[in-house]
Amino acid sequence: MGFLTPTPPPFDLEQWQALPHHAKLKPLAQDWAVNGFGTPYAIYLLYAVKLVGYVAGAAVVIGTSHSWTELEVYQKVVVWTLVYEILGLGCGSMPLTFRFLPPIGGFLYWLRPGTMRLPPWPDKVPLTKGTTRTVVDVLLYVGVLTSGITLLATDGLLDRTVLVVLLACLVVLGLRDKAPFLAARPEQYATILVVFLFPLNSTILALKLVMLAVWWGAASSKLNQHFPYVVSVMISNTPWQRSKTLKRRLWKDFPNDLTPSRLSEAAAHGGTVIEFLVPLVLFLSTGGPVTTIALVIMVAFHVHITSTLPLGVPLEWNLFVIFSALFLFGHYADVHEFHSVSLALVLAALLVGLPVLGNLRPDLVSFLPSMRYYAGNWATSVWLFKKDGTEAAMGAAVTTSAPLVVQQLTTIYGADVAELLLYKGLAFRAMHSHGRALGGLLHRAVEDLEDYQVREGELVAGALLGWNFGDGHLHGEQLLSAVQERCQLAPGQLRVITLESQAFWKPRQPYRILDAATGEVERGWVAVSDMLSRQPWQGDAIAVSVA
Repeated sequence: MGFLTPTPPPFDLEQWQALPHHAKLKPLAQDWAVNGFGTPYAIYLLYAVKLVGYVAGAAVVIGTSHSWTELEVYQKVVVWTLVYEILGLGCGSMPLTFRFLPPIGGFLYWLRPGTMRLPPWPDKVPLTKGTTRTVVDVLLYVGVLTSGITLLATDGLLDRTVLVVLLACLVVLGLRDKAPFLAARPEQYATILVVFLFPLNSTILALKLVMLAVWWGAASSKLNQHFPYVVSVMISNTPWQRSKTLKRRLWKDFPNDLTPSRLSEAAAHGGTVIEFLVPLVLFLSTGGPVTTIALVIMVAFHVHITSTLPLGVPLEWNLFVIFSALFLFGHYADVHEFHSVSLALVLAALLVGLPVLGNLRPDLVSFLPSMRYYAGNWATSVWLFKKDGTEAAMGAAVTTSAPLVVQQLTTIYGADVAELLLYKGLAFRAMHSHGRALGGLLHRAVEDLEDYQVREGELVAGALLGWNFGDGHLHGEQLLSAVQERCQLAPGQLRVITLESQAFWKPRQPYRILDAATGEVERGWVAVSDMLSRQPWQGDAIAVSVA
C-alpha cells in the first residue's frame, strides 16, 4: 500500500482483463482476504482530518462559556451532527465510498433543482409524485439547514419553535425525497430532537432509552448468520492490522475457502454480547466503579469500530455515541426520572415499533430506522449495463453533480485501473453473504454475462442521488424507473438484480430481476443456507424458488 497510490494487484493486469467476470473476482477476493482494499494511506489521513474538523466544529458551536455537562451542550452536539450529516459530510462520503471528484455528494445535489429524487410513497402521499428535484425540494432542504444553523447560533436551550420548524421541514423533505432524509440519520438525531419537545423532567432518561435502543437494535440485528462475513471482511481491511497470519485465520481455508472461520464467528458474536450486556449495565447503574468499567468498554468498542474505517465510514456517528455515553451514562448516571406518558408512547413507536416492523417486513422500512446497522443483512442490488454505451448514455441523460464512478476513476487512474478498482468493489460485495447470492443470480438475468458491465448498485445510487450508505431501497426498482424516464432504453440494455434483506426468523431472501424497458423479468427467493456455502467467485447458478 502506498501513501498516494493504491496497492498494485498481485497479477498481470492485461491477463486479468481477458478473464470472464467471475474469474476476475477470484484473485481480487483472495487478495482482499489478507490485504483489504489496498487504500492509499493518504486517504486514511484525510478521514482523520475530517474527524478533527467534526470535533472542532462541535467545539465552536458549543462555545467556551458552557460546561460540557450542561444539557444545552448535548442539544447543540445533536443539532450540529444532524446538520453535518445532511450536508453529506459524514456517512457515505469521500473515497472509501467511491467518491473522488468531488469527494462528497449531499448538498451539491440537494441544493440543485433538476437532480433526481425518490419519494417513498408517491402514490399514497399527495404532492410527492415525480422524480425530479424542484425549487420546493431545495427550499425544504434549505429550511432544515437554516433552522439547524439558527439553533446552533442561539444561546441557551433549544428554541422549541425553531426546533419544530427543523423537524417539520425534515419530515416533509423526507416525504418528497428519501436520500437527504436518511442522510440526516433521523432514527437517531431526529428522535433525540423530538425528546427535547417534551418536559425536561423526563429528558435524561428518555435520551438514555434512545441510546439503549440504538445499541440493542444493532445487537439484535447481528443475531444472524451474515454478521461473521461482515467482521471477516472488515478486519481484513483494517488499516492498522497488518498481520497476514491473523488475516488468514479469519477464513476457513485461505485462499481456497473464503467463508468465515471460527475466529471470525467468535469475534462477531463476542461483539454482539458486548453490545447487549454493557449498555444494559450502563442503563441500570448509578455511577461508581461498575459504571466506569462499562463506560471504558463501550468507549473502546466504538474507538475500535472507528479505527477499522469500515467502507460506509460512519465515523462521526461513533464519536457521537462515545460522547453520548460519557454525557448520559457518565455524568448523569444517577438520573432515572421519567414522568411523561406521551413521550413514552412516542419513544415506544419510534424505538420499538418501527424497528420491529422493519425486521419483520424489511421491504417496507429502510435498514436505518430498522436499526440493522452493519450487520450484513441489508437490501442490495447489482446493475448490468449492455456494453453498447448504455452506462455512458445514462450518465449523460441524468442531471447530477458528479460524474459516474467509472468516469471519476478514469480521470484519476486511467481506464484500466478504473475497471480494476470497480471490480475490487464488486469483490468486496461478493465476500458478504448477500454478494454471493447476487453472483449466483447473474446468469438468470442475462443470456451472456460478458456482454454486460457489472456495477455495484450502491455506487450507481451514489452518483445519481448524491448519497449512498448501504440502503438497497435507494437503487432498486424506483431508481431504475427514474433512469428509464430519462433514458428510454431498449429491452435488454439495462438489467438490475435486487436482493431484499432477510426477514427476522425467515431462512430465505427475496430477489427480483428487472429490465429497464419491460419491467419485472423474474422474482423468487434464495435460501440463506445456499448463500452461506458459496465462494465469492463462484459462477454457477444458485438454487432459487421462482415465485
